Amino acid sequence: MLKPLRCLLIDDEQAAHYVLQHYIEQVDQLTLVGDCYDALEAINFLHRQPVDLLFLDINLPQINGLQLLQTLVNPPRVILTTAYSEFALQSYEYAVVDYLLKPIEFPRFLKAIDKVIKTSADQQPPAIPVVAEQSMMVKVDTDWVRLAFSSLDYIQSWGNYVKLFTEQHVYVASMTMTEVERRLPSEQFIRIHKSYLVPLSKIQRMSGNEIFIRDTALPVGLTYRRELIERLKS
Repeated sequence: MLKPLRCLLIDDEQAAHYVLQHYIEQVDQLTLVGDCYDALEAINFLHRQPVDLLFLDINLPQINGLQLLQTLVNPPRVILTTAYSEFALQSYEYAVVDYLLKPIEFPRFLKAIDKVIKTSADQQPPAIPVVAEQSMMVKVDTDWVRLAFSSLDYIQSWGNYVKLFTEQHVYVASMTMTEVERRLPSEQFIRIHKSYLVPLSKIQRMSGNEIFIRDTALPVGLTYRRELIERLKS
């Protein structure tokens, strides 16, 4: 028996979540693995969990659904959901499977699911992570900026914000150190202090309780020192 398609709901309205959750529960070929209320939450989820099918609202806060699609690499199947028909033509530029207008009726939902299943001969394509693993989107003032992991020299905690240092710029992003640490690949980055995260590949030398990246000396906390030395030796 084929495994159900893993579904993710992305919508900023609770009512839409309730309706689609109810519909998904009635279809054996589907299973709900997550629900998100904005694009950034969805990006974080997709970075951790591969899915087979997105139910994606277009009118999301800050980053809309179509902008979110532009950030996806090898995306899963996508069914767009919206209350506005004027987005229909534009949406098909993104090779979506179907476009559902709210309020969504169950027969129309089933028709869309049938189209999803028929897009693959075996009904179960290999699921892959859909967000590029070498970059992340961060909010800087009123803008969203994509930063490549390879461009980061180090990250400094700054209250409820973080400072992301690159060779050319310093970005002050609206996120906590815990959040940025969760989004960075652990095999590339390491916490050296309660206030600092660094990429292992950028560490030029270590002297006493400091490491050096370019011409900048950064402190190494005692609780982080042993793991840092082990990682540098490996």
